Formats: sequence, C-alpha cells, structure tokens
Amino acid sequence: MPGSKRVSRTNLAKLDRHVITPEEYEEIPELTDEWFAAADHHRDGKLIKRGRPKAEAPKQLVSLRLDPDVLHWFKSTGPGYQARMGEVLKQHMSRKKAAGKKA
Repeated sequence: MPGSKRVSRTNLAKLDRHVITPEEYEEIPELTDEWFAAADHHRDGKLIKRGRPKAEAPKQLVSLRLDPDVLHWFKSTGPGYQARMGEVLKQHMSRKKAAGKKA
C-alpha cells in the first residue's frame, strides 16, 4: 500500500448510522419520460455531446523509466508533478529547436 494514501474528511461512521426517512424520499423528483427526454439535447435531430470538448492534440500515455532521485524530487513538489515534468521537457525542446539542434 502506498505511503501517501488519501484520508477522507467525510465522517463515514455517521453516514452509515443515518437512516433515510420517508420525508427524504419526498425530496427526490419523480423520473418521468419527459425528464429522460430532456436529458439529451438534440439539434436538428443530432445529439449534442456534453462535457469537456475533445482536445485537438490529446496527451499520450507513455511508459518512462526515470532515475529515482529525479522522480522523487518532482513528486515532492506536490500534485501536478507530471504536468511540471512535461513543461520542463517542452522548455528543453524549445531551447534545442531555437539552437537548431535535434538532440
């Protein structure tokens, strides 16, 4: 098990003890055919997709072997370390391109 396990701030024991009352069920709206029809948005007969738009150049998953000290240092900088690693590589690439070198 990894040493950096996330700790939930939710009181799970309190949630487990809670018993749902009939009044709480009254708060839930009835799911009708009209509700389901409104869930999908169509324009000119075509379903309009929701959510985040697809990126023009999506990031690619790679497997990469790094020196342990390099990986440890980036991880120690906190969440988003992979994006920071990508930025460092991008900056290096830009400098090499500007210098007219391939590697």
